[in-house]
Amino acid sequence: MHIPSLKEVVSPQEWQLRCELAACYRLAALYGWSDLVFTHISAKIPNQVPGEVAGTGAHHFLINPYGLMFDEITASSLVKVDEHCNKVIDSPFPVNPAGFVIHSAVHEARSDAACVLHTHTRAGVAVSAQKGGVLPISQQSTFVLASLAYHGYEGVAFRDEEKPRLQADLGQANFLMLRNHGLLVVGQTIADAFLSMYIFESSCRIQLDAQAGGAELIAVNPLIVKGVAEALRVQTGGMGGAFVWPALIRKLDRLDESYKT
Repeated sequence: MHIPSLKEVVSPQEWQLRCELAACYRLAALYGWSDLVFTHISAKIPNQVPGEVAGTGAHHFLINPYGLMFDEITASSLVKVDEHCNKVIDSPFPVNPAGFVIHSAVHEARSDAACVLHTHTRAGVAVSAQKGGVLPISQQSTFVLASLAYHGYEGVAFRDEEKPRLQADLGQANFLMLRNHGLLVVGQTIADAFLSMYIFESSCRIQLDAQAGGAELIAVNPLIVKGVAEALRVQTGGMGGAFVWPALIRKLDRLDESYKT
């Protein structure tokens, strides 16, 4: 499948963002988070829309071409859309407006949402169906619980009328469990979003494994959860996702560098 390069068409800043988002899709596939073609990772392009006055809040976004597997996505195949999921740059690929409903709601409500990553993993959906949600039974879960919100299931999320309720439930949390549906994280960068989803997914897998063991579970002291933000800052040297992102890119480059095209 030949995809014409957009490297000379877009700004250097947008091209770098495209490469990072394509890498995120490839890594999501590598770590087993994809659901055929049915979930999305969106990134906000920081440049203002041409002709708009600075500060108006108008933005463009990058999202996956609907129908491609995550391990097929490249920097040039990503589709540039506005807040209503209309294409800004012509693309031979379709986009999924229904899939952008959740993402547009988060980007609209959260100015810090540079990247929104949503998954339908087996472990994530399983825990989202448990009444207790994420339990404080692992170190990973403490990072999630420090900034976790829940949103009740309202059916396949393609109705704009659901957006205000989702936004209210999310608030300022960075982890959102979509009941009976899956996981969502908000990141100030693509790297932050990836690390957050790695922790979120890990906490769900650990919880299911611990429950499957059948033994009584030990809960983490609630006071530890309150201080976990500082612990994560220390663990990453204050860099958040940027601390692990270069290593992830090196891992990806050793396997396949075609995401950069």
